[in-house]
Amino acid sequence: MNNLLKWSIENTGTTRNHSTASPDTDVKPPSGRSLNEEAIRSLMGGPSDAELMKQSMAAIQSPDLSLDDKLVAFDNFEQLIEMVDNANNLESLALWSPLVAELGNNEAELRRMAAWCIGTAVQNNIKSQERALAVNAIPSLVKLALEDTNEQVRKKAIYALSSEIRNYPPAFQVMVQELPKELRPEGAVNAGDMDEVDQVMHLVKQASGKTLT
Repeated sequence: MNNLLKWSIENTGTTRNHSTASPDTDVKPPSGRSLNEEAIRSLMGGPSDAELMKQSMAAIQSPDLSLDDKLVAFDNFEQLIEMVDNANNLESLALWSPLVAELGNNEAELRRMAAWCIGTAVQNNIKSQERALAVNAIPSLVKLALEDTNEQVRKKAIYALSSEIRNYPPAFQVMVQELPKELRPEGAVNAGDMDEVDQVMHLVKQASGKTLT
């Protein structure tokens, strides 16, 4: 575990939007990588992206690490899955279930980061959208978006839902089923019509904004 903590510190990006972040460091580093970067790192003896993703999740789930260290690990995890190939590897690495489980964490900052990571993974990525639906992430995201007492958690849950349902009607249909009756559209909604989908999401955002903090 000491080695894992050492890795977390040495490989940290800037931890964004939590209590220890400063305005000057809240800048997202460039995510573009050359196609051969991982191969070069492997030749040099460094961990692969897959290994870093697994180490990040192990740190996030560790009972021995502080909240700040877990946020560092989550921030690294989010940056890794910005790459589509890494996001699509969440399934083969068995990381979807532990990621979704973090939506129920007692710490608001960890719930926020989990929603953020899901939104990143599924954005414009049909394979990840399918997996998020398969692992039943949508009910938890709807609950966070409408009921969480932390505003930042609600915002990230909205972001994740918006990314998950965009151009993916099966996810939209499940989301609608999870909404309270007053937010469900009265008539049939064409899930393939993004204007109609956006109208439903607008209602969800309005309801989310009314949640007491």
